[in-house]
Amino acid sequence: MANRDLSEALRQIPTRVSAQPSAAERVADALREQIVNGALRSGTRLTEETIGAALGFSRNTIREAFALLIAERLAAREPNRGVFVATPTAGDIRDLYATRQLIEPAALERGPGFSDEAVARLREVVEAARVCRERGDVAGVAQGNQEFHRSVVRLAGSRRVDHLMEGVLAEMRLVFHLMGDDPGFHEPYLDRNEVIIRDLEAGDRAGATAALRAYLADAEEHLLRALHHP
Repeated sequence: MANRDLSEALRQIPTRVSAQPSAAERVADALREQIVNGALRSGTRLTEETIGAALGFSRNTIREAFALLIAERLAAREPNRGVFVATPTAGDIRDLYATRQLIEPAALERGPGFSDEAVARLREVVEAARVCRERGDVAGVAQGNQEFHRSVVRLAGSRRVDHLMEGVLAEMRLVFHLMGDDPGFHEPYLDRNEVIIRDLEAGDRAGATAALRAYLADAEEHLLRALHHP
């Protein structure tokens, strides 16, 4: 069953993956994408044989790709069992939100990329997520919410910070997968995104930052409660 799930996810990998820099990075990029979009869920075993047969790479290359994903905390090696898609713990959630509390509010309040155009982009992201909510597209709402936070971090104007945030968001997708398809988690935060946007449109970056800090604290608590009481 696990190998069938892995094979199905691998078949969804687009051909553009082959344009990436190295063999191990190509495999890691392909698996990462399937982890982030939910095709490979926490606990899925990643087998060298299945991946090698699907993508045409050697076992050594697959092992190098596993090492990259393990370093990103998207996969974990279990002694005598193999490599699995990581399952986030309460400690992981606390650490992720500690990182987010440092990055996102600072980008929102002091990021040099702030402009009317950037605020308009944030407005577009929020409106697109609202459309997903109206359609009952839970995955679209979750994706839209992540794009909102990605766009907030872009206000920092730093490629390094953007790269760090991409890793955080990838891990966050694993956390969100633990919530299943519960629309009750993501939807309320769309309204809170709206509050932040209104503050920004009014020129109140400090107010928007305070709202974001409270938002992140509440989301962390929400996730921790759900983890302990599924």
